[in-house]
Amino acid sequence: MRSRLSFCISRRAAAFRRRALEPAAGAAYSAVKPPPRAAIDERRTVTLILFLALRSAWRLACAPLLAAFVALLAWAAPASAQYAGLRTLVVPGAEPVTVALYYPTPAVARTQPMGPWRPMVTPGAPVAAAPLKGLVLISHGTGGHELGHHNLATRLAADGYLVAAPRHPGDNWEDRSMITSGRYFSERPRQVSRVLDALLAHPEWGPRIPAGRIGAVGHSAGGYTVLALAGAQAEPARAVQHCRSVADDPGFCSLGKLTPAPGASRPVAPAAAPAGAQDGSLVSVADPRIRAVVALAPMAVVLTPQSLAAIAVPVKVVMAERDVVLQGQYHGQHVAAHVPGVDASTVPSAGHFAFMAQAAWPLPSDAGDAAANPEGFDRVAYHATLENQVAEFLGRQWR
Repeated sequence: MRSRLSFCISRRAAAFRRRALEPAAGAAYSAVKPPPRAAIDERRTVTLILFLALRSAWRLACAPLLAAFVALLAWAAPASAQYAGLRTLVVPGAEPVTVALYYPTPAVARTQPMGPWRPMVTPGAPVAAAPLKGLVLISHGTGGHELGHHNLATRLAADGYLVAAPRHPGDNWEDRSMITSGRYFSERPRQVSRVLDALLAHPEWGPRIPAGRIGAVGHSAGGYTVLALAGAQAEPARAVQHCRSVADDPGFCSLGKLTPAPGASRPVAPAAAPAGAQDGSLVSVADPRIRAVVALAPMAVVLTPQSLAAIAVPVKVVMAERDVVLQGQYHGQHVAAHVPGVDASTVPSAGHFAFMAQAAWPLPSDAGDAAANPEGFDRVAYHATLENQVAEFLGRQWR
């Protein structure tokens, strides 16, 4: 390399020297000394030689650094270029459970119109080769859908999690028969546990799910579901007692199918009386595999204070300031007041459905339009904050 460089410099310098010292046509050649212009050009020749030498040396010195920088960029690119894939899993049983699986993939995601939802996913994409950070189960609210929290699910998937969002049989947008089944408080959490059983036994997903890194996120009735999985116990009679004693929680008390109490002018809570007959006076369905939970505007008045105080896993609860479906003082604040070390917060101006993905058209329900927002509240803008908070909370638990 050095001899070739020296040869190139010598050739260029020699050519320049010949041109500089060559007399103009018809001029007399002096053998004694070169004319003044030739002397100047000779100094320029020396300067050029030094410049060429320095430039070549600089290029040779920088080449390894440039190569290392390019290699570093190539190494870092795959880690940042991670998106969300989407597949469907059906857990068999007497009541099959349809599950949306969101997972990390290197395939570029695009907006996919799916009914009222617009998830940014790549359906059926290959799974990223990197190890999973963990598994997150998402439980939707009553009458909900497995795509209803796709914004949070895709963010967690792009961060490296496998996210499983079941469509609760008997409590989804097509079928709400579970509410009057007498097993509402026990069956909802058990459905999530069955999904977890299936994933851990799955030949592709089971070996990839890291032990001890399983969390759950739930909204509304899903908030109750994940708290029950964390160890909270439901006392169905508390719902009846609550709706007989308060008048400012009409959203919760009108969602069920019970006959109003004698003399009451308002409907009563979600199927608490018949549920008590089958669920028992105290419903305990804890799943010790769940190591952290996030409850978003949870339905929680049915949970006993003693069982909330006994929860030993990290809990984050987020309430909506303008929630008219589940009044925070009876539900979210009930959790915040009794769970030790709880991470509790309230979202200003938010309504009950603020934690769901923004739908493309109205979603009327017994609890109101799930696509509507209180005046002045920007749900899409808020979701960036929500996603960051949930991802940070879960990330802290796995360190």
